[in-house]
Amino acid sequence: MEFVHLPVMPRECIEGLAIKPDGIYLDGTTGGGGHSLLIAERLGESGRLIAFDKDEEALRAAKNKLKDHLGKVTFVHDDFASACGRLDELGIEALDGVLLDLGVSSYQIDNAERGFSYIKDAPLDMRMDRGQDLDAYKVVNGYPREKLESIFRDYGEERLARRIAAKIEERRAEAPVATTLELAELVAGCYPPGTRYKYGNPAKRVFQAIRIEVNGELDRLSESVTALARRLRRGGRMAVITFHSLEDRIVKNAFRELSLSCTCPPDFPVCVCGKVKEVELVNAKPITASPEELKANPRAESAKLRIVKRI
Repeated sequence: MEFVHLPVMPRECIEGLAIKPDGIYLDGTTGGGGHSLLIAERLGESGRLIAFDKDEEALRAAKNKLKDHLGKVTFVHDDFASACGRLDELGIEALDGVLLDLGVSSYQIDNAERGFSYIKDAPLDMRMDRGQDLDAYKVVNGYPREKLESIFRDYGEERLARRIAAKIEERRAEAPVATTLELAELVAGCYPPGTRYKYGNPAKRVFQAIRIEVNGELDRLSESVTALARRLRRGGRMAVITFHSLEDRIVKNAFRELSLSCTCPPDFPVCVCGKVKEVELVNAKPITASPEELKANPRAESAKLRIVKRI
């Protein structure tokens, strides 16, 4: 299957990064290379792009997409959470821009065998890095009921978390829950028939929660966003696209903390906290996709773009 993925808010991202032809940029989630290509096209011979992704299939697709710019690009098979250490290895001290697109690629969703989709049958998987050991099958069939309930509630904001976790425990006592549709049907069966599909597929939140757990998507997000923002040189910019409220809240709070100049109580006569403002918010409110983009790419509907500038 060809790796096809439409980059979300491409114009807004590129304008927000204010790319300099001789700058050094990092795409921490290069995916199929859509955003990366737009960055590389704007770089001169002395510019450089560092393209990260955990998914080897994504990197292969990105290399093909950026085949006319390979002299400017360094590809790294790793999680962007490890970016600062990998940048040290590459001898890169500061960046002019960072882009993080935290969504799952259309290819990963549409390629049934990757096990991300709740409408296409496949073995439970959901690994972005197919070399890692933990997958969705091990989460669903190996985690205690209490832990599953916590994951569904915390990562999926699923109101029927307890009922669904109990149903999984009951089912797997007979046989493992082995496929995506088997799990999706089990989740759907926990909802009353009259409201089961009132707000879309009822399995959406559970699949999101399992995917987050399998890939550790929130484990080091705040720490990584903060570290990469601090890696920017003065005037450098960082753009982050989120797709659900959990990760957006983490990014929003990380940017807010970096933008504060003092955290002392207001009645203190002088600042004693030593906090200095490190970034300024380029957009106070998140940017969302235009109506025109949503017509072409409905999956951009939940996307929010936040941008900061290093000072």
